[in-house]
Amino acid sequence: MRELTGPEVDHVAHLARLEITLAERESFGRQLGEILTYVEQLSTVDTEGVEPLLAVFARHDVLREDVSRPALGPDLVLRNAPEQEAGQFRIPRILEES
Repeated sequence: MRELTGPEVDHVAHLARLEITLAERESFGRQLGEILTYVEQLSTVDTEGVEPLLAVFARHDVLREDVSRPALGPDLVLRNAPEQEAGQFRIPRILEES
């Protein structure tokens, strides 16, 4: 197992914008070394002929058929409007006049 040196841990902490203590530096050095060892193990796996994945699970988009339909008429659309005026939705004023 490789353990990161103090300056290497300081550099990583600087990149992450972290202020760490000396005790944390030693602990992080060991932990980051374990991570790097694991990554090195992964690089030894034979991936020849393995297709790259975009996601672990296959995604299936469920789309409806794109069918043209007649538009709803103004009377039908405004039927559920709480208030209407001149064939349009009437909404409460939200800005004060200055």
